[in-house]
Amino acid sequence: MSKEFWENRWISQQTGWDLGEVSPPLLNYINQLNNKGLKILIPGCGNAYEAEYMYAKGFHNLYIVEIAIGAIESFKKRYPEFPEDHILHADFFEIENQFDLIIEQTFFCAINPNLRENYVKQMTKLLKPNGKLVGLLFNTDFVGGPPYGGNKDEYLELFSNSFKVEVMDEAHNSIQPRLGKELFIILRKK
Repeated sequence: MSKEFWENRWISQQTGWDLGEVSPPLLNYINQLNNKGLKILIPGCGNAYEAEYMYAKGFHNLYIVEIAIGAIESFKKRYPEFPEDHILHADFFEIENQFDLIIEQTFFCAINPNLRENYVKQMTKLLKPNGKLVGLLFNTDFVGGPPYGGNKDEYLELFSNSFKVEVMDEAHNSIQPRLGKELFIILRKK
């Protein structure tokens, strides 16, 4: 999907993925984190509810990246306290930096499945040694897309060469419309 595609989705307010809050599985994970010094990235952040919540909890080494300027403007208006230099208006695949933790929330499902191997390569490049990719993947199929779905077996095959799969299980606390359709993942870079 092109930059223009995502800009148009924001302009036309076609943001059905937006929960208006931090998703419960991620909220539960975030609330268990103690190391406020972790360097964190949230790609394809949209309205970045996770970033707002984490920053307010003291995670100040936190960066967000989004290709659609409409999403960035929405976030900045809603949460002006977030540091400008931690907001990256960029293509995820062109970022060059390293992080301890990357939070996955409806970014993977937004990219065309033919880019999934590139996603894994870029995640591997962006994560520090032993860094973690944590978040949610859809465990269901969709007609057309985005969103693009998938299943646990295909994800295991995709990630297992580059990551140690610590957790890849059905999320037990998803929001009602997604219940039984999301996998919670904790993947550690090999």
